[in-house]
Amino acid sequence: MNARDPNYRPLDPAALGRFAEQLWDAEIVPALIDYIAIPAKSPMFDADWAAHGYLERVVTQAAAWVESKRVAGLKLELIRLPGRTPVIVFEVPATKPECSETVVLYGHLDKQPEFSGWRGDLGPWTPKLENGRLYGRGGADDGYAIYAAITALLALDAQGVPRPRCVGLIETCEESGSFDLPAYLDVLRPRLGEVSLVVCLDSGAGDYDRLWLTTSLRGIVSGVLKVEVLTEGIHSGDASGVVPSSFRILRQVLDRLEDSKTGRLLPESFHCEIPGARLEQARATAAILKDEVYKRMPWACGADGGPVLPMTADPVEVLLNRTWRPTLSVVGVDGFPELKNAGNVLRPYTAFKLSLRLPPLVDGNAAALQLKALLEDNAPYNARVSFVPDGRAGALGATGWNTPELAPWLSQALEAASQDQFGAPVGYVGQGGTIPLMGMLQQGFPKAQMMVCGVLGPKSNAHGPNEFLHVPYGKRLTAAVAQVIAAIP
Repeated sequence: MNARDPNYRPLDPAALGRFAEQLWDAEIVPALIDYIAIPAKSPMFDADWAAHGYLERVVTQAAAWVESKRVAGLKLELIRLPGRTPVIVFEVPATKPECSETVVLYGHLDKQPEFSGWRGDLGPWTPKLENGRLYGRGGADDGYAIYAAITALLALDAQGVPRPRCVGLIETCEESGSFDLPAYLDVLRPRLGEVSLVVCLDSGAGDYDRLWLTTSLRGIVSGVLKVEVLTEGIHSGDASGVVPSSFRILRQVLDRLEDSKTGRLLPESFHCEIPGARLEQARATAAILKDEVYKRMPWACGADGGPVLPMTADPVEVLLNRTWRPTLSVVGVDGFPELKNAGNVLRPYTAFKLSLRLPPLVDGNAAALQLKALLEDNAPYNARVSFVPDGRAGALGATGWNTPELAPWLSQALEAASQDQFGAPVGYVGQGGTIPLMGMLQQGFPKAQMMVCGVLGPKSNAHGPNEFLHVPYGKRLTAAVAQVIAAIP
């Protein structure tokens, strides 16, 4: 598109920003307040999700909002495959003549569970807007996505700026690993067309001062490791020294996987070579964020009165640790009584919920099988040791993602959008989380460019207590997305 084209309309970046800001204030924030109040937990955390109807409520509300915007030519469908979580699909025809390209805009509406530790006046289902931050579960991760996507298209149409065909895909199973999504992609693939750009609004930001493009995502293997030694608990005075502690056996088993002194994962197959381009981007990002890459964490007070120390204080190493190196976390326990109920009893079993983050280039399913064998084989004392991965839909683990090389037009568009909407150069950063859709779409549409971005910046604390959406950043990100879509050749 150029100025000699009779359909050309010059884009006004400032007007995009004003449009996004007005709609966010007038409609998006109120809609998100309603959304946060609904405990629409992902099916992994709510086995009775269908009976409870919360996922149905959030997709119905979001769909009604989209239809109320009366985007020209909009087609919206709520798809409910039998036994699967619902999906919203909307399609907006191209306004750019003779354009066969398609933009896919992705988000999700399911949420993580409540977690503990919320500030006294906050809660996961009690939304509160304070100093530009909208607190509550799911607003930033990422209930805002469908509203921002439609607003970006409306902002372009308001200026008469031509754009390609756009298809929205909003699921409700992402926080459970998107195990329902492949079935929907099989159904929708013929309708998606020739995808030239995927805009994923489910990621994070290094700070709130620029547009951030996510360059990689880690994979994950999660599941329950359980060690059983007795059929029932017995007095520790009678049994200790005779019956091996299930917790001690579990520690021994985990020692096969992790160096407890350094946190390094021992099997080399769980590691991968870090691409040179990602090393250079990590150095550039470290120069921008400096020690804020670790200081932004809510550190507890340490032994000497200062904060607990990070695993490394080198900003480059911090970035690489959280994006390109495997890490084990224990995110849940079972088999332990509450402290107030803990008597002198040798417990019959210990169970840990493990979360193993994998580098982007390590196969998640192969890693899950190796992890299961590593933990279960040759159990100490012949104890019953089992590891049951959470994976579903034929895969035991989720593989990460590394963005394909950016086309020149996209690099230029991202830089222009960041400068126009934020007044700063675009930033590039890997993310430690997992978005299974990205690998699926890259396999299905290998020629598509990927714009993975989001509002989860410093202290936004997705999945944890006091999660918030940084509203001013959401407004600017919406305008930036609009600007990039308009730049598609």
